[in-house]
Amino acid sequence: MICPCGTGLTFNECCEKYHRGANAPTAEALMRSRFSAFVTKDEDYLLRTWDPATRPEHLDLSDSPVEFLRLNIIDKAKGGLFDDTGVVEFEAFYRGGSQRERSTFRRLDDRTWVYSDGDVS
Repeated sequence: MICPCGTGLTFNECCEKYHRGANAPTAEALMRSRFSAFVTKDEDYLLRTWDPATRPEHLDLSDSPVEFLRLNIIDKAKGGLFDDTGVVEFEAFYRGGSQRERSTFRRLDDRTWVYSDGDVS
């Protein structure tokens, strides 16, 4: 299966390793893996990679009618191997429309990236 995040790699070569516990090395890699988690409805991964300061108590995607189809990265700022914060702007396409968001990420004390919040347009 081709990875839903759009890199062209297989899911096994790309985002699956993060879903299974490896740390995403950059904010963009985390963004892509979280998109894949929305596609595969991996609620545990989404919660695990959400900033504890902004994370909801629970997440239920089981009844979500949204079927994500494609991800385009529009812009990114920082979020690299030596950064503590980053921003990734993307457009997520789903059946019937799209959502554009500018997401912010930060590193925790253990150096893992987490999603903090996003501005949806």
